[in-house]
Amino acid sequence: MNHGNERARLKLVKKGLALLGAGLLSAQALAAKPLVHDAEFYVLQKQNAERWAAEDKDLDATLEKFKKSNGGKPPNIVYILIDDIGFGDLGSKTLNMIRGYETPSINKVAREGMRMARMYTEPSCTPTRVAMMTGRQPHRNGMGNTAVDISGFGLAGKEVTLAEILSENGYNTTHIGKWHMGDIKEAWPNFQGFDYAAFPIHQQGQLTIYHDDAANEEISVGIGDNNYDDRYTMDRWLRTDASAMALGVEGTRNKPVKEVGIKPGERWTEKKYEEMNYRYQEQAMDHLRKLAKEDEPFFLNYWPLYPLTGPRTAYDEYTTPNGGNYVEKMKLVDKWIGDMMEEMETLGIADNTIVIIMGDNGHFTKYSPQSGYSPMVFRGGKGATTEGGVRVDAFVRWPGIIEADSVVGDIVHVADLYTTLARIGGAYDDIPRDRIIDGLDQTSLWLNGDTYGRRDYVFLYNINALEAVVKEQYKLAIPGGKMDNAILADFYDLFRDTREEKPVSTEIGAWGGAKFVRMLQRHMMRKQKYPSEGPATGMPYDGISNQRPETKAAVQEFLFMMQTPKM
Repeated sequence: MNHGNERARLKLVKKGLALLGAGLLSAQALAAKPLVHDAEFYVLQKQNAERWAAEDKDLDATLEKFKKSNGGKPPNIVYILIDDIGFGDLGSKTLNMIRGYETPSINKVAREGMRMARMYTEPSCTPTRVAMMTGRQPHRNGMGNTAVDISGFGLAGKEVTLAEILSENGYNTTHIGKWHMGDIKEAWPNFQGFDYAAFPIHQQGQLTIYHDDAANEEISVGIGDNNYDDRYTMDRWLRTDASAMALGVEGTRNKPVKEVGIKPGERWTEKKYEEMNYRYQEQAMDHLRKLAKEDEPFFLNYWPLYPLTGPRTAYDEYTTPNGGNYVEKMKLVDKWIGDMMEEMETLGIADNTIVIIMGDNGHFTKYSPQSGYSPMVFRGGKGATTEGGVRVDAFVRWPGIIEADSVVGDIVHVADLYTTLARIGGAYDDIPRDRIIDGLDQTSLWLNGDTYGRRDYVFLYNINALEAVVKEQYKLAIPGGKMDNAILADFYDLFRDTREEKPVSTEIGAWGGAKFVRMLQRHMMRKQKYPSEGPATGMPYDGISNQRPETKAAVQEFLFMMQTPKM
C-alpha cells in the first residue's frame, strides 16, 4: 500500500509546516525541538534528565536491535480499547472468581506481558479516545464532553493523530469499531490518518440504550411511538429517534463514507446492534490478515462496542454465575480477543506485534444492577474523577522485549500511549512542537520495568473543570474545580485509602498544601501560555454518500433548532 503522496500532503497541512513558508522554522529545526509538555514535567526533567539520557541511549540500542531482527521495521501495533470497564474486571483469575465470570484470553495476555497497575484515563468515552489519539488531554481541544445526539462538532483536523504520524513513517493503518469523536467529516478516523475505517458515527446510547427494543423494556423512558401516551406532546422533535440518526459507516482515507447495515425506512433494533458487533469482529480479523501480508508495519485500532448492551432480549440464556448483561458480552469480547491472539500466532506475527488491551473509563454505574458490574477496588465510575472513574485495567505485550508477567506501579496516563508508540514506531520527530503534548514517553517503563516511568502526576479534568490532581500516591480533590485553602482541602493517600473515603487533609495538607497549590498554579499559567481551544464545527453527516431520507430530515431539525436563538 503506497500512500506516499497523501502522507506528504497531510504532513504539510496538519503538522503546521505553514511555518516553513513564513521562514520561521526549518524542517530540521522543527524535528530537533523538544516536545512541549505541561509545567510539571519540567520539575521532573530538571531532577532526572541525566539518568533519562543514559536510559535513552540503551533504549535506542534495544529498539534498533529489534528493527534489524525484524527486517528493518518497527513493530506492528494492535490497540484494543474496551468500553466502560472498571479496574479489576479483567486480567486476573482471582478477580474473575470474585466477579463470577471469566476472561481467560485477556488474562493470558496479562500473564504474557506487563500489567500497568496505575493507568489513568479520562472520565468518559470521548475524552479518553481523544487523549490516546492526540497525546493531549481534551480540555485543550474542546473534546472533553461526550455527545449522544447529533451535535455538529468533533475532533479538529489540525489535531495530529497517532495514525497520521505512524502513517507518515510507513505504517498501514486501520480502525474498526467505536470512534465517538464527532459527527462531522473532519473528525472521522478515515480523515484522521486511517487508510480504512468501519465505525458507528455515534455511540451505544443510540445503538443499544434508546432504540425501539430498549424503549420497550424501559431502559429508556418516555421515548418510542408505543411507550407513552402522547396526548400532551406538542414538540415532535423532543424525542431523539435512534433509527433516524446515521449509524455504521465504512470508508477509505479522505474519501466519503457509506452507511451500512440499515436501509431507508428500516428501524434500528438490538438485533441490528448485535449484527454490527459481529461485523466489526469479522472485519478486525479480516484486516489483521490483510495487514499481516503487507511489507509495511501496521497499526490496527480495534475498539469494540460490546460489552455495553441494553435490553435483556439480547440473550437467549445467561452462561455465567454473575448473570449480568455487560458481563455476558464481556465474556464474548474475551473470546474474540482470544481468536485474534491465536490468529497472530498462525500468521507468524505475534513476536513482532505490540498488543495493548485496556478499558476507556470506569463502569457505567447507572446500570450496575443489571450490567453485572459495580465499582470494586475503587469508588465511583464513568463520568467521575474519583479513582473508579479514571483507573482501568491495562496490559501491554511485546514478546522478548517487555518482560512477561511483570507489574509496574508507576503512574501512566492514556495520553502517554501516543508519545510512547510514536517513539517505538519511529514517528517521534513528527509529533507537533507547537502545542502542549500531555503524553510522556514511557518506553523506559515498558522496556525496563517498575520504577522506570517518567510521570508521577496526573491532572484529572471533568469536561473543562479540573476536579483533582494526583502526585505520587497523594490525591487532592478539587470539588467544582475551585479551591481556596489547600490545608482544609480533601487529600487522600491512595495506597492506604483506595476508595477515597478517609481524607487526611491536615496530615498531608500541612506539608503539601502549598506545594500542591503551586503545582496547580504552574499548570494554569502554562494553560495561559498555550490556551485551550474549542472543537471543530460543521455540518453533521456531510461526507456520508448515501444518507437516508430520515437522516437528512433529522439534520434539518437539528439545524433549525440551532438557528432559533437568532430568530
